[in-house]
Amino acid sequence: MPTYIVLAHFTQEGIQNIKESPSRLDAVKQIFQSMGAKIKDFYLVTGEYDIVMIGEAPDDETVAKLALTIGSTGAVRSVTLRAFPEAEYRKIIAALP
Repeated sequence: MPTYIVLAHFTQEGIQNIKESPSRLDAVKQIFQSMGAKIKDFYLVTGEYDIVMIGEAPDDETVAKLALTIGSTGAVRSVTLRAFPEAEYRKIIAALP
């Protein structure tokens, strides 16, 4: 399955209800699973973003649905990046003209 990196910021609502964050993460994991996706890693981080998640999903359409579903809760704003592991990177580069 393709890999995706999600960079997220807590919204004002999300930070005001920060103690609910672990249960929100559990709900997000269930949403991922219900759509055939998986959160491989989750990190609370310092710096420009508050959260970094690494996940897998069957396709970009599923990721778009996940982003819209999770974003509609109002607790976080996110940016999702398609990630190519080293083997795929090498295949892409080898196919260049």
